Amino acid sequence: MRPAVRVAAAAVAVVTCVHAFVWFALRDEVTAPAVPDRFQSMSFAPYGRDANPDKGQATTEAQIRSDIDAVAPYTRAVRTYASTGNLELVAKLAGEKGLKTTVGAWIDTDEKRNEREIANALDAARKNPNVVGIVVGNESILRAEKTPEELVEIIRKVKSQTNVPVTTGETWDVWLDHPELVSAVDYIAAHILPYWEGVPADQVVERSIGIYERLRAAYPGKRIVIAEFGWPSAGYNRDAAVPGEMEQAQVIRSFASRADALGIEYNLIEAFDAPWKSFEGSVGQYWGVLDADRAVKFPLTGPITPSTYTATAAIALLLGIAFSLPIFRFARLTMTQAVVMAGAASLVGAWIATVTDYWLTHYVVGGNKVTFIISLVLLVPLVIVMLYRVEELATIAFGRTPRRLLRNHAAATPARMPKVSIHIPAYKEPPEMLKQTLDGVARLNWPNFECLVIINNTPDPAFWEPIEAYCRELGDRFKFINLPKVAGFKAGALRAAMLQTAPDAEIIGIIDADYVVDPNWLSDLVPTFEDPTVGIVQAPQDHRDANRSLLHEAMNTEYAGFFDIGMVQRNEHDAIVVHGTMCLMRRAAMVEAGDWSSDTICEDTDLGLAIVERGWKSHYTNTRYGWGLLPDDFASFKKQRHRWAYGGMQIIKKHWRRMLPNGGTRLTSAQRREFAIGWVSWLGSESVGALMAILSLLWVPFVLGLGIAVPQRILTVPIVFCFGIYILHFCALYRLRVATTPVRMIGAAFAAMAVQFTVAKAVYDSFRYKDLAFARTAKGSWLADAARAFPALPEAVIGAGLMLSAIGLRLTNWHAVVEIDLFAFALAIQSLPFLAAAGIGWLEGSNLNSFATWTALRARALALLPGRSVQPEAIPEKVRS
Repeated sequence: MRPAVRVAAAAVAVVTCVHAFVWFALRDEVTAPAVPDRFQSMSFAPYGRDANPDKGQATTEAQIRSDIDAVAPYTRAVRTYASTGNLELVAKLAGEKGLKTTVGAWIDTDEKRNEREIANALDAARKNPNVVGIVVGNESILRAEKTPEELVEIIRKVKSQTNVPVTTGETWDVWLDHPELVSAVDYIAAHILPYWEGVPADQVVERSIGIYERLRAAYPGKRIVIAEFGWPSAGYNRDAAVPGEMEQAQVIRSFASRADALGIEYNLIEAFDAPWKSFEGSVGQYWGVLDADRAVKFPLTGPITPSTYTATAAIALLLGIAFSLPIFRFARLTMTQAVVMAGAASLVGAWIATVTDYWLTHYVVGGNKVTFIISLVLLVPLVIVMLYRVEELATIAFGRTPRRLLRNHAAATPARMPKVSIHIPAYKEPPEMLKQTLDGVARLNWPNFECLVIINNTPDPAFWEPIEAYCRELGDRFKFINLPKVAGFKAGALRAAMLQTAPDAEIIGIIDADYVVDPNWLSDLVPTFEDPTVGIVQAPQDHRDANRSLLHEAMNTEYAGFFDIGMVQRNEHDAIVVHGTMCLMRRAAMVEAGDWSSDTICEDTDLGLAIVERGWKSHYTNTRYGWGLLPDDFASFKKQRHRWAYGGMQIIKKHWRRMLPNGGTRLTSAQRREFAIGWVSWLGSESVGALMAILSLLWVPFVLGLGIAVPQRILTVPIVFCFGIYILHFCALYRLRVATTPVRMIGAAFAAMAVQFTVAKAVYDSFRYKDLAFARTAKGSWLADAARAFPALPEAVIGAGLMLSAIGLRLTNWHAVVEIDLFAFALAIQSLPFLAAAGIGWLEGSNLNSFATWTALRARALALLPGRSVQPEAIPEKVRS
């Protein structure tokens, strides 16, 4: 057994044991008084799981009979709320099982229905001796469907036609406010539901008994029945009232025991969960003592434990082990590295197990089902990216030093010096800049090279004539090629250059027209090609104009993260991303791969991948051998990132089949994994993140205005968690791998976030347009003018909408619902990439983008210190003014 396998096995075993212990330690168990016989009464709505009586659907005699059988072992009586839609049969069928019945007559603004309800209720009372009461109306006053006077008149009319006690169902405060109603009824049917008052579960019983005593004191001698009492088993909190399976069991058992001991009559709401009651907040579906499948939700005696906890824990442990299996593929592994990765796998396993448990134990319907399914679909790639980032973080922070990274060479002159042909494509490049590039090539300390300068699609002689003359001045090794009209742009120019490359050139070097190379570039890296299996040697890009502004420094540091972190790790699996400058390629490998192709706009990455697919090795060094120029402004930065992402999508469409195990290439499983996850990590996570943000923004009106379909915490917590992993990953790896300062690192983070929407748009454009040439730019409108004036207008609008929505949700969360606060927090997090783009767009046009401004501000601050002064001329005139 390999040492790494033993390490992986030990780490997975340790983490699994810890994972199991956590589940065991968090397992709750509570006690409550037992229910020795049965509950006194239960609200009874005999509708199947998929029925919806609010849409006028009637129940059936078979359904009623089945539900009477289900509830009979747990109650001595039932209460109905209506006497139409076949509910008038309940009393008769309940009597057959020895259950007493309180018959309800639904009263609202439909007077014809009211008449039928009353007639049927009276008929049921006459025909069935087990009917012990008639409840005329249910919270009709509370809902303002009847005035107290109107309801009193109806009650008196019903009382005149029956000997059965008659009342109405209202909340306890309505009874206290309307003594005239008390005078009209035979007994008070008070609804006491402390959840809606935000009462904590451990205070519910005392609160309810106290309200009962208030009613007794207000109306001495009047019979009082707590006609509704209960606690939901799921849903969102309301202030300090937290629903839950354990809370429901403890509250109901404790209340029933106290009520029986004190001789208080009560009715529990309700017998069965009602999946159709999604309109009654998040808890409307979960008041039942039995679930919608007619299974009792908690034991009536003995300890109370979560019903599905053990199964969920087992699934979480198994999934944690399953997601840890990729750790065994590592050839080099440390214990800490493996433990971190196994821990992340266990967290994902626990999350999936919890999501599964939620889906199986909750009634996910309507808008909640829409948000649930869409959120899960979008969260999957984010979770995959999170695992990938944790793996990269663990490998870099706790793993072993990279083996394949090419280090600085101080070797003696190699025995063989193969000829290198350096190709520099140029399209309308400033001649003075290109001359600097040629000067750098001329200083190379490699005797056997040629340099081809390919000017393409540049008809203006002012761009190419000075370069033609300068190539003659530099000598025979510099060849000037002018292609006034060539198809394929850069790829077409490079294809033409291959035709004019010296026959004995073995290595092709590609640099951009703005790059000044180090004299040791070739002498350090070309010897790597002595290994005949090596096809590519890539050096990083760097830039020489980062000191132009804060924006340029942020861009440069953001680029550095890719070259010092991601490329180094991909190189360990021989899966680097080839970029078309500072790159050396074996000519034979290029020819075998089909030379430069114009069917993608990232021809360099496309060709590099094609070479690797044919079994050639690639190597990478993070030593800087060339320095170019950064994009001029933020709009150019975004345009460049859009081109890269759009080209990346083109490459995925072209190569995805070759990523499959039987894809017909010589890619190893590690290479396929790195390329696939790399695409998901960059293109997938950015586009999914932006899409989730926009969908969240569109969903806000439903939550803010209607108070429905608030995303579950199992859907919002992963967003927060993934963002935390992103921040940890970014900061830790920059500190470990990138030579920069904390301030520059923050700038890089802003720059990286600022292009999220740009990448997402490029992914969208890749499906919308076959080629970028079909993309059109809006002209002649105020919106287009505004977008040109401010380079991050769409991001600013979306970001402001997300942040204002987060603030609005937080400020209007009157009952401190945790899920709403979490959703608001998630919205705030989702706004950050958009606001980062808007912030950079603003910074670019501000004096604060200039280093001179900060120097002047520092000078002013120093001048305020005792004994320090600064000369006015040290402060730039623009700042002084």
